[in-house]
Amino acid sequence: MKILGLVVLILLGGFAALTLWRAQAREARALRDTPPSGQFVMVDGLRVHVQVAGTGPDLVLIHGASGNLRDFTFGLMDRLTPHYRVLAFDRPGLGHSDPLPGEDASIAGQVAVLKAAADQLGATHPILVGQSYGGTVAMVWAMKHPTAALVMVCAPSLPWPGGLDITYRLTETALGRAIIAPLAAAWVPDSYVLRSIDAVFAPQAMPPGYAAYLGLDLTLRQGVLSVNALQINALRAQLVVMEADLPSLTLPIELLHGDADTVVPLTIHSLPLSQRLPNAHLVVLPGVGHMPHHTNPDAVLAAIDRAATRAGLR
Repeated sequence: MKILGLVVLILLGGFAALTLWRAQAREARALRDTPPSGQFVMVDGLRVHVQVAGTGPDLVLIHGASGNLRDFTFGLMDRLTPHYRVLAFDRPGLGHSDPLPGEDASIAGQVAVLKAAADQLGATHPILVGQSYGGTVAMVWAMKHPTAALVMVCAPSLPWPGGLDITYRLTETALGRAIIAPLAAAWVPDSYVLRSIDAVFAPQAMPPGYAAYLGLDLTLRQGVLSVNALQINALRAQLVVMEADLPSLTLPIELLHGDADTVVPLTIHSLPLSQRLPNAHLVVLPGVGHMPHHTNPDAVLAAIDRAATRAGLR
């Protein structure tokens, strides 16, 4: 039995070493194949990655969960830069931006860092555009700081019934993240990630070349997986608290949501939010899923232009 136990320990140690090696190799490949596309701004010792282009009123783009700024530079940003000065950020801990210290998963903490970075770049009163989780970050930014207008695309805005799926429940604790993150970074195949992205785009199709451009390895680094899990697990409780502050949002708000979105359902988020805020204008996209900034970009551009017009910037 002692020999058997020793063999098991050796095998477990070997598997752990192989897992660590594979995770590190994937991270090295990610940094090699998907390097920073923009510049870095330092905020309290943290590097914030941002891509800036265009001329016109300042407009900040904030990406969703598991993503990075490349989700916007894949196509939408180039259509905005003739009319706006666009700042696309990697949120803290995702893409090439440093995570918040002390495993801080708060939206307020993210807003503080992104706002400070935007201020350094002269965007002190921007239009904010956020998709999915990024829309929640944009909403909190608008609650806390002067903002020209707010555009939320398929964004969580109110507490939802029930809990998260098993994938996130496994990472609620530090121990769970310490186990799951390296295993996922090392062993999750690209085919699984591609199926997950397809599910996010459904019922529309993922655009050709999108997954390669976004950088699958960039999203599967241990640190990114852990930060993303922290942020998602902490989201609902923060929405519960911030619900009382919704009336403070008196700026022009444009809401865009597909009625076939099963990731962030219209009837739980944008629809009731539009009924609570008289200054919120909702456009429902029939048959559209969670990614209209790719599948219906003209509708997103129109929402941004309406917000700019309502804010007196166009």
